[in-house]
Amino acid sequence: MEDAGRAALKRTIFFLSDHTGLTAEAIGRSLLSQFQGIDYDVVHRSFLHSMEKIEKVVQEIDHIASESGSRPIIFSTLVDPAFRKRLKACNGLVIDYFETFTGVLEDELQTASCHKYGQVHSMTNANAYHDRIDAVNFALTNDDGTIVRNYPAADLILLGVSRSGKTPTCLYMALQYSILAANYPLTEDDLESRSLPESLQPFQEKLYGLTIDAYQLQRIRQERRATGRYATLEQCQWEISAAEKLYKRHRIPYIDTTTMSVEEIATKILAKTRRI
Repeated sequence: MEDAGRAALKRTIFFLSDHTGLTAEAIGRSLLSQFQGIDYDVVHRSFLHSMEKIEKVVQEIDHIASESGSRPIIFSTLVDPAFRKRLKACNGLVIDYFETFTGVLEDELQTASCHKYGQVHSMTNANAYHDRIDAVNFALTNDDGTIVRNYPAADLILLGVSRSGKTPTCLYMALQYSILAANYPLTEDDLESRSLPESLQPFQEKLYGLTIDAYQLQRIRQERRATGRYATLEQCQWEISAAEKLYKRHRIPYIDTTTMSVEEIATKILAKTRRI
């Protein structure tokens, strides 16, 4: 009974950063994924460049701790020592990545760290940064099959029925790996035909399919548009079955996204296609 009560507890998670917070969130979510049965409220606070902003976050953390009766868990990539010292005084569990890793690296490299924020995105990495921005713009421009003329430039083209995870996966690939990813939604006409859509035929080596459990798809669709045939279980089952038959018919590799995070989907696809 004690374990069940503990598992039912809802905790608040903070991802804090002096920049975008992507690193703090990526590592934090990876660590949290090892703990099952715990519900989380997630709070993002990015671009924390002043003590005034730090003070507001500390007050927010302390307020939640007082109201909920449990300490928030804070994943931080703050670089400034003064900010980090102030954060440690909050009523939360602070997981400070720089404190954890920088000291051992300084000892090993025999060099002091510079304690400057934004170094990952500094001009020394300008080319990589701009590549990621270009890839994000590509994913947005080539979302949901609205534009197909850019497919020759794509690294990957994701296929799938509506709400199977195409768009977030493309954006994650772009932001994290600079992959030029487009996506194409399989319509009923596509699924009823035995042929690959004409706009995709020249690019079969770039195609990768997504599939998903019908019950999960129904839940997702009901949140978006609960009325009509779109969100019925029967429609979801038919579309998924037809999509998988299309993948097999045309030897398109595909992945089941049902129990996977966007990060896992993207990483597995890129690993299988040997792009990372």
